[in-house]
Amino acid sequence: MSPHTARRRRVRRSVAIGFPLAVVAGLAVAGTATGSQASGSHKQARITAAATLGDIPLGVFSNALLPGTVRDDRGVDLGGIGSDLYPADRKGEFWTVTDRGPNGQIKVDGKKRRTFPVPGFDPAIVKIRVFGDKVKVVFALPLTTSSGRPVTGLPNQEGRDEAPYSYDARTPVTYDPNGLDTEGIVRAADGSFWLVDEYGPSLIHVSARGKVLKRYVPQGLKLRGTGYPVVEALPGVLLHRKANRGFEGLAQLPGGELVMAVQSPLSLPDEDAGEASRTARLLRFSPKKQAVTAEYAYRFDAVDVVDPGEDDPSELKISSVVAVGRDRLLVQERTDKAARLQAVTLNRRADILGSKWDKATTRPSLEQLDDPTASGVPVLAKRLVVDLGAVNGVPDKIEGVAAVDGRTLALINDNDFGMRDGAEAFDKNGRLVDSGVETTVTYVRLPRKR
Repeated sequence: MSPHTARRRRVRRSVAIGFPLAVVAGLAVAGTATGSQASGSHKQARITAAATLGDIPLGVFSNALLPGTVRDDRGVDLGGIGSDLYPADRKGEFWTVTDRGPNGQIKVDGKKRRTFPVPGFDPAIVKIRVFGDKVKVVFALPLTTSSGRPVTGLPNQEGRDEAPYSYDARTPVTYDPNGLDTEGIVRAADGSFWLVDEYGPSLIHVSARGKVLKRYVPQGLKLRGTGYPVVEALPGVLLHRKANRGFEGLAQLPGGELVMAVQSPLSLPDEDAGEASRTARLLRFSPKKQAVTAEYAYRFDAVDVVDPGEDDPSELKISSVVAVGRDRLLVQERTDKAARLQAVTLNRRADILGSKWDKATTRPSLEQLDDPTASGVPVLAKRLVVDLGAVNGVPDKIEGVAAVDGRTLALINDNDFGMRDGAEAFDKNGRLVDSGVETTVTYVRLPRKR
């Protein structure tokens, strides 16, 4: 790969995009089920355009934002910005966010270790522009503590988070309570940002200049030593999130309230129950009240329905939620190889916040129920909008979805910074053997509803 020089961008404050109610309201009813479930008389959803991000050395990118953060990028290019996608103020422009940075897994003595080849990497909000078949970085905001130090993407707490190691999994790396594994992103009307994180899991309020204003975490997390305010305002049941499967999706409703999606079922009462479960959780949060105001049970389709040929329910994830009107969402169910978008209405009667299903001591737990509705759980109703796995050309591992117009979606994949698991991810000199997977923005046109 031929590296391109990235110049330092001056941070500009843009006017937050107005919520396109007339546009996305149509999305909630546009496009019946496609692919194998569509009748022959219905047109298929189709790709209308695709654009890829060019090669930008990660060290050049990061050090232009916060000099000295990355000493050696090990040949890794900027990637991982496909964690989410949110429309910006101009056509073809989007807000994205990186995740925690390059990371992988290597087995040592039969046990998997989590590697962080570029431990100094600082997660960033990245504004991109799609121009023809190219994705360009307009500018980026590094995430910082109250004093302006990088937050890093390193795990927070020993014993709770995966232990971090060097690129070869041989040398331990220090934990960082400030570290964020950022995923979903939205922009508020005042120009600030809201992000979600997998570690806590947590909801993070970030200023228009990238400074963490406040991090909301589950009750009982007891996160200490951070360089920004931390508030235990989320339900304690979230402490049982599966490792590396905290909050992944984030949506902003027209009135400014937020909806967060836990990526996978909680490990209640144990890991085995969570691995086998098909019931995840959505939470509604009021920025005004600084509190969770509702919690909902969301039921995945069977894994072989989402991804034909897959038989492991633990592969099911929610990676994106998109607001498409008052109390209405598109929820993305996916594996790494397939994805489907479901239309959901947040019904007040489905709220389980404060109920026995919101308690970690309940047995059987919500996650253990084979048929939650039969046990009186008000599971959210849903309707299939589009099966992206049946649309030829859609990349694997779609994590970000945005509404472009009444019948068009923009999708972005997570390319994992070109990394793969295993010791072969790096050559004998410790340089990345790139996977060749590029960050791609793909436009998909939905069929008209009949």
